[in-house]
Amino acid sequence: MIENLGKVAVLGGGSWATALAKLLLQNCKTIMWYMRRDDRIDEFKRLGHNPAYITDVNFDVDRIEFSSDINKVCSEADVLLLAMPSPYFKSHMEKITVDISGKIIVSAIKGIAPEENQIITDYMADHFGVDLNRELVISGPCHAEEVALDRPSYLTIGCHDHELAASFAWLIEGKRTFPILSSDLEGIEYAAVLKNVYAIAAGIVHGMKGGDNLLAMLVSNSIREMERFLEAAAPGKRQICDSVYLGDLLVTAYSRFSRNHNFGSMIGRGYSVSAARMEMEQTAEGYYAAKCITIINKELKVYMPILETVYDILYHNLSPAKALIRMGQTFN
Repeated sequence: MIENLGKVAVLGGGSWATALAKLLLQNCKTIMWYMRRDDRIDEFKRLGHNPAYITDVNFDVDRIEFSSDINKVCSEADVLLLAMPSPYFKSHMEKITVDISGKIIVSAIKGIAPEENQIITDYMADHFGVDLNRELVISGPCHAEEVALDRPSYLTIGCHDHELAASFAWLIEGKRTFPILSSDLEGIEYAAVLKNVYAIAAGIVHGMKGGDNLLAMLVSNSIREMERFLEAAAPGKRQICDSVYLGDLLVTAYSRFSRNHNFGSMIGRGYSVSAARMEMEQTAEGYYAAKCITIINKELKVYMPILETVYDILYHNLSPAKALIRMGQTFN
């Protein structure tokens, strides 16, 4: 294990960034924290907690070096933990003008780089010259809210370099936080994107009162669909029933904390897609993921009827009632 990874910085100001910062401060004396808005930083310092997300978790702000200057943070930190919603990821990255090719990059983003249709690690390698062996991903099964509330949580750390993964895992390990190591960097990223799409489908079923029987069929068919896609997009040895794949799908499909499930539930209850998006206080990553994965799959040509159905609901106004019939005809 690498004894000291250096100074760690969190990039992002939402719930996932907040939960991960809390974990890091259990094992790091200080961290840097980039947030886009100075007024949000000022409020955080005054209140001692994030004023907008997971507000009941308090911080020792004297141990946090806040900054709204992303280049300052990227220059001074050795480890950059990316934890902003995927739709805004590229706009933040385009502000970076300093060389970060030698940094350790940790992605906690469960989405695709917009317009590029790349997973985050590929984007960082292509656009910033970061060695894939110095990139890590954090995935579930977990929700930011439960991590922050100190409930037992299992986080999977994906990295091609086992020693680096073990070193970062130590930084976030706690009495109730248990890291699991994996070498399936790309597969974990794609799975984290797909499970948000399937959580929207689960929410639609819930919102339409489709029942537990139908929901069980949806989830069991979703994991098989995910496995087919991963085999095509990121070939390698994996057990699809491992917690980072099936477990993360389950927690996202069923939990009241799942914004994607809640987004889908609103659509199932009769909200239009635009109305549901306006009603959501946080980003439903699956809305964007459905389009990105659909574009990627035009080349891969994987059989993905659930993805296609969710995409048609979100972007082609397919009615949820017709969607349930169409999806049900593909289940086995």
